[in-house]
Amino acid sequence: MDNHKMLDSLLPFKRRFFNHGGHNIHFIDEGPEGDVAPKGTVVMVHGNPSWTLYYRNLIRALKGEYRCIAMDNVGCGLSDKPDDSRYHYTLTSRIGDLEALLASLNVTEKVTLVVHDWGGMIGMGWATKYPDAIERLVILNTAAFHLPATKPLPLRLKICRDTWLGTLLVRGFNAFAGLASVIGCKRNPMNAEMRRAYVAPFNSWANRISTLRFVQDIPLKPGDTAWDEVSRIEQSLAQFTRVPTLICWGLKDFVFDRHFLTVWQEKLPQAEVHAFEDCGHYILEDASDEVIAHIERFVAASAPAEALAS
Repeated sequence: MDNHKMLDSLLPFKRRFFNHGGHNIHFIDEGPEGDVAPKGTVVMVHGNPSWTLYYRNLIRALKGEYRCIAMDNVGCGLSDKPDDSRYHYTLTSRIGDLEALLASLNVTEKVTLVVHDWGGMIGMGWATKYPDAIERLVILNTAAFHLPATKPLPLRLKICRDTWLGTLLVRGFNAFAGLASVIGCKRNPMNAEMRRAYVAPFNSWANRISTLRFVQDIPLKPGDTAWDEVSRIEQSLAQFTRVPTLICWGLKDFVFDRHFLTVWQEKLPQAEVHAFEDCGHYILEDASDEVIAHIERFVAASAPAEALAS
C-alpha cells in the first residue's frame, strides 16, 4: 500500500486547510451530522514528532456528539514545511498559528482542550490567553512548564538539540521520528504500517525541519528563545485549578515521566489521574481503548468550570 492510500485509510476525514502567514496548515474539523448541535468543542493539539494521526481514534469516538478540531503544526503532517527563511519555528509562532485557526473557526467557548507532548505548551499557551473558553482539560504525557528541577534533559534530546551529530541524525536519517515510533509504545508496540504512517510526513531532509526545530526550541535557561513564553504559561496555570481536568499518563515515557506528572499534580491538584505503569509516550496508541473510554466518560460527566466556580 502506498503512503497516500495508507493515510487515507488511517485518517478518513476531510482534508481542510487554513492559510496563515502564507503557509497552508492542515486541520481536521469533524462533528455531528445533520441538524444535531455539538455538545461542545474538543481541540486536540499534538507535539513532536507526531501529527493529527495521533488523534484519529479519539476523533472517531467523539465526533458523533462533539465538534473535534485537530491541527497539524507547521512542518508536521499534511501542513506546509517551510524553511527557516519563511517560518520562525518557535513556540510563540505555534501558539499564534493555533490562535489564528481557532479564531477563524469561531471557537470561543465550551472547549475541551486535549494536549500531548509539545502540544501542552502550544495548547496551554493558547488557553492562558483565553481561559474563559476552557471547559475541561485532558492532559496526556506533556508539559506546560519548565523542565522539572528533578529531571535533567535526557542525553538523546541534548544530542539532538545541541550538536551537529543530532542534526545529521534527525534530518539525515529521520532518527527522532523513527525512534519515537519504535520506543513510544511499550504495552502495544506499533506495527510496521503504523510506524510508516507516523514517519511518512517526515520523508526528506527538508521535511524534517520541524522535528529538529521543536527540540532546539526547548528552553533550558533564561535567554533561550522560548524561555519567557514558557515562564508566562507556567505562571498562568493557577487560573485552571477549578477546571475539570483528566490526566492519562504512560509512566514508561523516557522524557515525560513521573517527574512531569508530579508537577502537573502539584499545579492542578483537582485533576483525575490515571497512570499506566506499562505504557510509554504515545499513550493514545499504547492504551487506546482505556484512555479513550476515560475521556468519553470524563467529557460526558464532568461539570462545566463555571459550575465549579459558583
